[in-house]
Amino acid sequence: MDGVEFRLLGPVGVWDAGRWLSPSSAQQRTVLAMLLLETGRPVPVARLENAIWGAESPESARNAVQGHISRLRRLLAPHAAVELATSARGYCLTVERDRIDLYRFRELVREAGGEQEPERAIELLREGLAWWQGAPLADVAGKWLPDVVVPALEEERLAALERRAALDLRQGRHQEVAAELTALVGENPLRERPVSLLMTALVRCDRRTEALAVFRRVRRRFAEELGIEPGDELQRLHQAILAGREDTSGTTPPAAVIAVPRHLPPDTELFTAREEELAALDRLTLPAASHSSPSTQVMAPCVITGTGGVGKTTLAVHWAHRARDRFPDGQLYVNLQGYGPTHVARPPAEAVRLFLDALQVPAEMVPATLEAQVGLYRSLLAERRMLILLDNALDTDQVRPLLPNAPGCLALVTSRVELIGLVAAEGANTLSLGLFSPEHSRELLTRRLGVAKVGAEPRAVDDIVSRCAGLPLALAIVAARAHTRPAFPLGPLISGLHGATDHDDDDGDDGDDDRADGGRVDGLDVFDGGDASTNMRIVFSWSYRALSPNAARLFRLRGLLPTPEISTTAAASLAGIPVRHARRLLTELARANMATERSPGRYGWHDLLQTYAEELTRQHDSEAERHEALHRLLDHYLHSARLGDRLLDLYHRVPLAPAPPRTGVVLARITDRAQSEAWFAREHRTLLAAIRHAARLGFDRHAWQLAGACWGFLSQEGRSDDQVAMHHIALEAAARLNDPAAQAHAHVGLAQALIRLGQDETSESHLREALDLFGGLRDHVGQALCLIYRSVLKDRRGQYGEGLDLSVLALRFYQAAGDRAGEGRALNNIGWFHAQRGAYEEALRRCQEALAIHRELNDLPGESATLDSLGHLHHLLGQYEEAISYYRRSLAWRQRGKRALGARTLRRLGEAQLAAGRLHEGRAALRQALDLVVELAPGDADALRARIDGLTDPEEPSV
Repeated sequence: MDGVEFRLLGPVGVWDAGRWLSPSSAQQRTVLAMLLLETGRPVPVARLENAIWGAESPESARNAVQGHISRLRRLLAPHAAVELATSARGYCLTVERDRIDLYRFRELVREAGGEQEPERAIELLREGLAWWQGAPLADVAGKWLPDVVVPALEEERLAALERRAALDLRQGRHQEVAAELTALVGENPLRERPVSLLMTALVRCDRRTEALAVFRRVRRRFAEELGIEPGDELQRLHQAILAGREDTSGTTPPAAVIAVPRHLPPDTELFTAREEELAALDRLTLPAASHSSPSTQVMAPCVITGTGGVGKTTLAVHWAHRARDRFPDGQLYVNLQGYGPTHVARPPAEAVRLFLDALQVPAEMVPATLEAQVGLYRSLLAERRMLILLDNALDTDQVRPLLPNAPGCLALVTSRVELIGLVAAEGANTLSLGLFSPEHSRELLTRRLGVAKVGAEPRAVDDIVSRCAGLPLALAIVAARAHTRPAFPLGPLISGLHGATDHDDDDGDDGDDDRADGGRVDGLDVFDGGDASTNMRIVFSWSYRALSPNAARLFRLRGLLPTPEISTTAAASLAGIPVRHARRLLTELARANMATERSPGRYGWHDLLQTYAEELTRQHDSEAERHEALHRLLDHYLHSARLGDRLLDLYHRVPLAPAPPRTGVVLARITDRAQSEAWFAREHRTLLAAIRHAARLGFDRHAWQLAGACWGFLSQEGRSDDQVAMHHIALEAAARLNDPAAQAHAHVGLAQALIRLGQDETSESHLREALDLFGGLRDHVGQALCLIYRSVLKDRRGQYGEGLDLSVLALRFYQAAGDRAGEGRALNNIGWFHAQRGAYEEALRRCQEALAIHRELNDLPGESATLDSLGHLHHLLGQYEEAISYYRRSLAWRQRGKRALGARTLRRLGEAQLAAGRLHEGRAALRQALDLVVELAPGDADALRARIDGLTDPEEPSV
């Protein structure tokens, strides 16, 4: 076997079969030392440069490092057991750790810590210390290794010496310990542990006077250099010697020196998913886990955060069990009770005392003050590699005293709140735990109920997955209920997930009154596992009661509208408070994981928290307050949408006259077309939910007017399914209001979306209804609009003459009403139909008239439509390059390429390019058009797909 070994605990170099192979220069030795300290992991070039030259690296530093690496490769090339690799992340030296003296030393010290026989522990420590051959890293270049790494390595050596001396004292070797520690204390007079051991050894050698003299000298040094008194341990030992007490064993290391606590809660065999999170924990804790360079710095704490019931403790405990071999000196655990049945979190002093008990510190050795207890606790960890799991923390102040300051020790913290102070001051790493995906939710149910049970009822399982909202605790509770009733089908067992319970109808009431504000009756009752920790309502309450009163009120009111998320301005309107206050309260909710900031200024939460908020607002807020809050929120959406709609398509603008917004309503900041489009894009799902809820709760005027205010955006973006849903609701609301104008506009908005979806007959019916209603109202613009859309249906059927007649009649209506935007659209339609009938000169004249009007009004959608018509006209004339130019200009105003018009124009552009002989460009445009058609107007997709398939030529390269 290759006998190569590496030295760091002395001069840096390589031993090979008794031969010393030291790198030729100090800089090479620095590079080798850095690679050995991080063995198995890439070391970035920048770190190597910093280690050699510090912050002022020369311009040639990178080339110099590459040269050192090349020379090291030649030095190590004969040894198959060593690999020096290059990667994008830096240089990586891979070698077995037992070939490196530092890691041999650490392993022997670790074994000694777990050894129950003192003599064997002493033997292991002596063997480990024998690897030290003088000052570590004694001949390297640069200041970084000597200044940062060497002191920590010396700390490890001194800790091992102290441990061995303590064990020697227990075995009665007082003379040897006194002789050895006299020199050590002379070199380290301010290090209290060896002083204590030396004084104990001298007393046991009947050299009491010398022991007192040692204390006096040390006390004087403390006063002169630090301005303080020695610590409690030395003070107590000094008093014991003065009192002539023979028993000074209390000053020797307590049994905790060799105790190995294993206090983790049980792991679960049914642990599901979280592979990415486990890998993230491995990465965040890699320095401690891999033993590499544990002496260079104290491991940063790692904080797992997430909402109640998301599985923070389960993940932490599972990872801790999986990683326990990486922390051979033991694992400590404490539930800090930050959130639980009691209203009082566990004080840090109580937690520290539990840890001292776990470390087997005798009661009489525990200091009286918290500060001293924390000092003793950290001193005991200083010689160990341990995992400290601080579960269920309330805040940073509760955690901070429990953090170790020892290399190789890791504090793993779980909390429902973001411990920002711990991140800022202690550099903690954070892992935010999210909800389960539907796939992982099914995996959990399968692991708990079995493949057969889950496979037998796929629809019920899908319902459970949906209703549990990805919350692992909710899934586990439902699975447990099903598990205890194996003969029952899943469907009836989980019917309560819809809001019903087994006793909902006991009083014969249908419950409608309870749902008057849109809430779901007893929606969380099914998530009750029989105790506080498995009752979702109670689990949520622990987080809720920690909120400030104003944040709690906002959380409750948020339950009034089941929308996917809410903006800061919407939240301000809901609560009737200034935006800056709403922002602060939303931040508090997010930090408490009672909301999630999904994007800057936008907050949401899962369905079960929504249900909990609904319950709370019914319990704590009066009906009048709930009504006013919801009215303010709907006012915010309606008036903001109306503001944005004015900046979009002039043609699809519905005349609205909403009542002024309530006091406390804040509108979105929308000042130009781009802001309007962005606002609608963010809010359109929320607006659909708001329209549904408004109609459900009797806010019918808000419902139909919101749909009207959204029409321009939905039409422009081709969101036909949403447009159909909104306008169905609007139509029903308008009917309840008995408002003919509202009904007419809802019919037209519905008809336009149905045309794009290919439902021509249904669309025709709605247009006839709207035309009659507008006629009764003498609304010329409304009548014209119906005629224009009917002409679109005529065009689709090839009935160009009838389409032209309808367009001409629409133009007269628009002119009578003085609607220039409508006039431009009607002229464009007239030009289109003339082109279809071969009257190209008239078509060109009409389209040019339309283009002038659109440019006069800065009506970009209208201008784009007319440019498309002009492109089509030139295509019919065989002027393909001119057609291509017009089509491209038509497309140019679209910034995101998602306009409904774009699908039609892209298709025509592709046909013009094919006709011009630009085959690859034409196919590419048609394929791009198909993608848009499938999304925006699926009724037209089959014909376009067939056209593209007919063009396929297998001998030509695909585009």
